[in-house]
Amino acid sequence: MTLTGTRTLVGFGFGPIQAGLFLYEAYRSGAFARLVVAEVVPAIVADVRRHGGYFRLNIAHADRIETVVIGPITILDPAIPDDRQALIGAIAGADEIATAVPSVTAYTGPGPEALHRVLAEGLRAKLGRGGPRAVVYTAENHNHAAEILAAAVAAELTPDEWAALSNRVCFLNTVIGKMSGRHPDPAEIAAWGLAPVTPTATRAFLVEAFNRILISRVRFADGAGFERGLQVFDEKDDLLPFEEAKLYGHNATHALAAYLGALAGRRFIAELVDLPGAMDVLRRAFLYESGAALCRKYAGCDPLFTPAGYAAYAEDLLARMTNPHLHDTVARVGRDPQRKLGWDDRLIGTMRLAWSQGIVPRYYAIGAAAALAVLDPSTLTDPAAAVAHLRAIWPADAASAEQETMLALVEQGRQTLLSWRRHDGLAITL
Repeated sequence: MTLTGTRTLVGFGFGPIQAGLFLYEAYRSGAFARLVVAEVVPAIVADVRRHGGYFRLNIAHADRIETVVIGPITILDPAIPDDRQALIGAIAGADEIATAVPSVTAYTGPGPEALHRVLAEGLRAKLGRGGPRAVVYTAENHNHAAEILAAAVAAELTPDEWAALSNRVCFLNTVIGKMSGRHPDPAEIAAWGLAPVTPTATRAFLVEAFNRILISRVRFADGAGFERGLQVFDEKDDLLPFEEAKLYGHNATHALAAYLGALAGRRFIAELVDLPGAMDVLRRAFLYESGAALCRKYAGCDPLFTPAGYAAYAEDLLARMTNPHLHDTVARVGRDPQRKLGWDDRLIGTMRLAWSQGIVPRYYAIGAAAALAVLDPSTLTDPAAAVAHLRAIWPADAASAEQETMLALVEQGRQTLLSWRRHDGLAITL
């Protein structure tokens, strides 16, 4: 396949989501003539250039791993003045722009190479040159990423420029339920039969085949229509219910799996299929705690938020999470347990959601207790240590009565974990 279309895609960040979602889907759509990527690691830029702008992507299907070659792409380092000017020119002519950087905090920085400044300069050039309308997909796993990036860009422009851009550029939030990974170990790359990013690279991208991505509705100030080249994405008028389904359903259950796996000494999420009782715990948490709560909260919003719709969503995700070809590790999914125990994050946030809808979150409380044990093993046998950790993580102004409820639920989860360990390591009995 070659680049045969007429459109231009510009991406920021060359990681597995940019490579395995935006660049891959643009490449296979046939709608794009040019793929441009900004990357801040000079060695990565040099490596891709050395191989003519081509890179390799591994795609995990249910029954195999497929390797595809994508390119040529133009990869640019915004810290180099000539590259930065080329990037600004590409933005001026871009139809679709995608940010896939580590977090929304990476949008801004002190130098001229900062993402928000480069994007502002490119959009200013788009105005000056009469470039095409464009949409900006923000893929940083934040409910308000589009608004944060738009505000940062607006601060670099005059009010008149920003007003004029309202008819030229639309910033979009995304809900990306695609699981992916960057694998840096050459021995594992070889053992799993993966292709490194380039023939001389020491890392590989492995992404699942799933591509049903949700985005906010494209709306320009003048009401003009817009035909996306990335047509596989699904526009929604209100993304919040789907963002909550991802955080409190997908992410919460994934985290529960990781922390149970960690306590059971498993390395890969797929190994939970063989851990007695584990899949029943995950399924019950997904369906009867987060699922029941979300279906009550968003009844009538979308077919997803019905018992049948959510059951299909849960079963599909459980199968995808435990796909052995994805080689997803317990360590990767469970990294940063302190953040995931946050008041509004995937474990405690899901418990609070369930409780608010009249549902006792027994299974996610077990997940929270397991996350605490990964963070500090002493919390498994010392309830006071568990309470101290959670109080330090949660905001001081959080409702005290609700905090006490959550603490009591986590304590019940801790006792359940102790019972499981006493009986047979972590053989789970329901």
